[in-house]
Amino acid sequence: MSTPLASNPVLIGASQLSQRDVTLETAQSPLDMLTRIAQEAAEAAHAENPRKLLAEIDTVALTSTAGWRAQNPARLIGEALGAKTKTEWVSHVGGETALALVNDVAERVVRGETALGYVGGCNNMKSLGLAQRAGHKLAWPEGGEGAPQIVGKEGWGHNDFEAAHGLTMPISIYPLFENALRASRDQSLEEHASAMGQLMHPFTKTAAANPHAWFPTEHSPEALVTTSPVNRMIFFPYPKYLNAVMATEQAAGVLVASEAMADRMGVPEDRRVHWRGGAFEVEAPWFISERPSFAEAPAIRTCHTTALANAGLALEDIELIDFYSCFPVAVAMANEMLALDPADPRGFSITGGLPYAGGPGSSYSFHSLATAVARLQAGESQTALITGNGWYLTKHSATVLARAAAPDGAKPSAAPNAALRGTWSAPPVSLNAKPEGAATVETYTVGYDRMGTPDQGIIVGRLDATGERFLANTEPDPDLLATLARRESIGSRGQVRTIDDRGRFTLA
Repeated sequence: MSTPLASNPVLIGASQLSQRDVTLETAQSPLDMLTRIAQEAAEAAHAENPRKLLAEIDTVALTSTAGWRAQNPARLIGEALGAKTKTEWVSHVGGETALALVNDVAERVVRGETALGYVGGCNNMKSLGLAQRAGHKLAWPEGGEGAPQIVGKEGWGHNDFEAAHGLTMPISIYPLFENALRASRDQSLEEHASAMGQLMHPFTKTAAANPHAWFPTEHSPEALVTTSPVNRMIFFPYPKYLNAVMATEQAAGVLVASEAMADRMGVPEDRRVHWRGGAFEVEAPWFISERPSFAEAPAIRTCHTTALANAGLALEDIELIDFYSCFPVAVAMANEMLALDPADPRGFSITGGLPYAGGPGSSYSFHSLATAVARLQAGESQTALITGNGWYLTKHSATVLARAAAPDGAKPSAAPNAALRGTWSAPPVSLNAKPEGAATVETYTVGYDRMGTPDQGIIVGRLDATGERFLANTEPDPDLLATLARRESIGSRGQVRTIDDRGRFTLA
């Protein structure tokens, strides 16, 4: 294996797969899926000898894979590819990690520490569910000598205080941001539902044309936001069609090389997509209950504008955009933070997004990257901005790609912009864990059971006397909960009290 040479990083090959018709008999292991992706990426690079190219991999970086308990999955993949890896990474959990890994491997190429890296991830939640229901144990490979380095931003997305009030999953937390953003825009419930449908309809249109999409079906704006037996409400204001789909069987990955390695392996110039820059940022405060506003996510602005600045490009220069899209507010918030028109003709997904193309755990953005790389290699576009989001609008990543290399003397980078971060980071909001008294709703959501009956109310509010924030639940009264979902309840007055260490809110 040759000594790595410092160079501008290039993505030379990418691949993705979706096994929609998976059964327990046909399901592939994560090792099989990720090995296949690497092999297909090597073929897509048009190298003189794809097998020899794979043997040159010195770095394997993987997003975490739910249910895979291998001691060192990166080593297993390297060995399956005939490579002798020196750097082996597995990320913490988070939808930002795919791009964070790509950026970090590209930075290693810039520094001369990596010559060829394979970065990938997979999601096997469909087969895991099938196995669980059948009482079957999947024979996934274990082992792998040594231990990978666990990389990325560590930390659970919510705390015990939030969990006690039902804030434990994305499906119950993202609606708090969605409703707050609606109120900040002074939209009625009807205007907001229409806006969500209009925002996400192009995603379904893109998914319908994507052979890798989990649900390749176009839906009208109205169908997306109208509840029905197949589109039941999950947590207000999101029916099922506006939630990321997790039970998929998908994988994707990319090969990141130095130009010296690409030259040596005979990779043609038109196969080389240049990594121009990236960024990573975290909201401060971290926990949602402590953030100053549910209608803002300023770290998105910092992350994405920093990535563009590192790439030497402006947002206007970007032709392909893929915003992380687990829920509509993730896209709407990116638009808000970057001052983009929701009707921007470029669109905001090149795959169809997580609710329609699929939401494979921590690895969705590999599918965006694979799609962008293929389109740039084909000459269909010249530039791309891909973004990631972890936990609850908590962790953000972005990668900028281009057919053209950076100008002479410019150094691709994923360096943070600490000065920009300093303009918005704030101390945690003051929380009252035992609230009592008159209060006002700051944001809220209503949960529904599988029959479509509202059964849970979650309130984020402020005490009138002190301005302190509190978390609370309502009485599980279906009529009360239905009222919360039928009218604008942000700004509503009521009383909060503490019962068994949990807030209980009653509308006035």
